[in-house]
Amino acid sequence: MAEIIDRVEFSGIVKVRDAILKMDKPYRLESGEPSFDVPKHIKEAIVQALHDNHTHYVASAGIAPLRNAIVKKANQANAIPVQNANEVMVTNGGMHALYVIFRSLLEEGDEVLIPDPTWTCVQELIKLAGGVVKRVPLHEELGWRFDPAELRAAITPKTRAFMLNSPHNPTGGVLHRADLEQIAAIVSEHPHLAVVSDEAYEHVIYDGAEHVSLASLPGMYRQVISVFTMSKSYAMTGLRLGYILTPDALLMDRMAKVVLYTSNGVSSITQYGGIAALTGPQDCIAEFRTEYQARRDLFYAGIAGIPTLRGQVPQGAFYAFVKIADGWQAPDGRSDSWAMTEYLLKARVGSSPGVIFGPQGEGYVRFSTACVRSDLIGALHTMRELFAS
Repeated sequence: MAEIIDRVEFSGIVKVRDAILKMDKPYRLESGEPSFDVPKHIKEAIVQALHDNHTHYVASAGIAPLRNAIVKKANQANAIPVQNANEVMVTNGGMHALYVIFRSLLEEGDEVLIPDPTWTCVQELIKLAGGVVKRVPLHEELGWRFDPAELRAAITPKTRAFMLNSPHNPTGGVLHRADLEQIAAIVSEHPHLAVVSDEAYEHVIYDGAEHVSLASLPGMYRQVISVFTMSKSYAMTGLRLGYILTPDALLMDRMAKVVLYTSNGVSSITQYGGIAALTGPQDCIAEFRTEYQARRDLFYAGIAGIPTLRGQVPQGAFYAFVKIADGWQAPDGRSDSWAMTEYLLKARVGSSPGVIFGPQGEGYVRFSTACVRSDLIGALHTMRELFAS
């Protein structure tokens, strides 16, 4: 197991973050951290839970009122046919959920198909579980979608799982119902294949687009393991609250063991905040989405005057995945995505090099538009001056 740990890489995003935290007044566009505060009714529920002394051990799979609220939300908002709370596992955020799934699902050497590019932590979580990462390219010219023929060809008898993420980090691509129906048809040909559907950005979606959960499609719930988090929808990043949906009783039993022996569950008071998030006012979701879209539009209007950077306007998530123009070179002669990130860092602008998200990401750089507008405006002004010079 120690060798497995040695094969795991530290996140490139963390390397950039550590560098930028040493700077005076940097522009924080490197990290996907919502700038909003947790809504008032969620804070009040957490405080009330403290006053009511809900501070003792709880069921490691999650408290019953929260799991029941998740069932109702999954049925009504996602059209996922969850039957009861036994099909819900509460976790310490979305990353913990993914680790719990892969650790419970994979045998040593099992293949997991992941999009290329994809969120940096996914490949390392698979490695920690003893799995083997196999990349399936997303194509910008297809709107950051899979080529169905490439996806079908990538599946082998060794493939145990397929990782899906829509809205997508880092590209902002959104899979529409027709795309998911194509994927469902391919997956249905392989009953041994589990789909891990990461829907962290389910509410961060623009231009009237619809978020569709793969597990809601006819016959797919039994084959899909759905992952959600409160981090993006309710700005609860530091409170660490996510959940998993699956009807697979054996997998649920295995996951219960992993949760038990990694954290013994989620903070009790955080779970009461989760109940308030799901059952209380939902105004914040629309408010956050409106502001995220305004920030997206502000950013893309700003880079329109920077020929060095160009990108497809995303339909979801809060990232700008932009291509570095051919011919650009840093002062040291390098032209790759790390060179661009380091060049921007010297101007106090945070970003993430595309290559850390996978080989398909080389030649791109990712900016987060979840930060406050002043950071976006300052970064855009700095970049216009930087590239004009």
